[in-house]
Amino acid sequence: MTETVSGMPAYQPPKARHLFEPHRLLLMAVFAAIVFCAAWFMRWDWLPKYQWRLIAGVWQTLLLLFSTAFFGFLLAVPIGLVQVTGPRLLAWPAKIFCTIIRGTPLLLQLWLLYYGLGSLFAQYPEIRSSFLWPYLRQAWPYGFAALMLSFAAYEGEVMRGAFAGVPKGELEAARAFGMSRLTMFRRIWLPRAIHRALPTLTGETVLQLKSTPLVATITVVDVYAVISKVRQDTYLTYEPLLLLALIYLCLTGLLVMAFRFLENRIPTRGA
Repeated sequence: MTETVSGMPAYQPPKARHLFEPHRLLLMAVFAAIVFCAAWFMRWDWLPKYQWRLIAGVWQTLLLLFSTAFFGFLLAVPIGLVQVTGPRLLAWPAKIFCTIIRGTPLLLQLWLLYYGLGSLFAQYPEIRSSFLWPYLRQAWPYGFAALMLSFAAYEGEVMRGAFAGVPKGELEAARAFGMSRLTMFRRIWLPRAIHRALPTLTGETVLQLKSTPLVATITVVDVYAVISKVRQDTYLTYEPLLLLALIYLCLTGLLVMAFRFLENRIPTRGA
């Protein structure tokens, strides 16, 4: 083991784990057996008929995921920031917002927006005659709003902790260099906070993906709604659900790989 100038042992990165370890071989064998049994003993003749609907459903799911996560994160940054810096006039509403959204079920929020706010809009002739009514009468704006607000509330708390966890010495050094508050926030505080929050952001994005099937309850046709239609038409239970599980597993794996790649691209990882 090599030593540094101070006499402390140098950091040795952990060795990469081999792909063909015994427990991984066992898991791959079990997975291969499940795939073989599913392909051989189950019915998949319905798949060509619904393949384009499934592709459109996956696209709708991804569109909801990335749009709500993007705009939700943009809203989470100021929500987390005002809870750390103030003023109280903004910090308290941000705390109340996070408490209410995180303390109530997402399905309840979705129904309140769609059946409550949506029916309220319909009572006003001015809204029904406006250019917004063709959009407000549909379900996806309410699904988008519910998912975005939920992501913003959860990630707002994460960003609050990330902003508070950035060492004060780094901010003081930025001030000593003569940086303005905006420049310091843009070049030091926000990047360091995002770096700290990135592992949690990965988990929150995966949870956001798993929350998207709730929009099917307000008639938004995502991949879950397509699978439900397949079950109604074919009277099959296991095959459509297994396909749905496989789709979500693949999407989750791609998301995790993308965030791992992003984490590895950050030069200050582990700082």
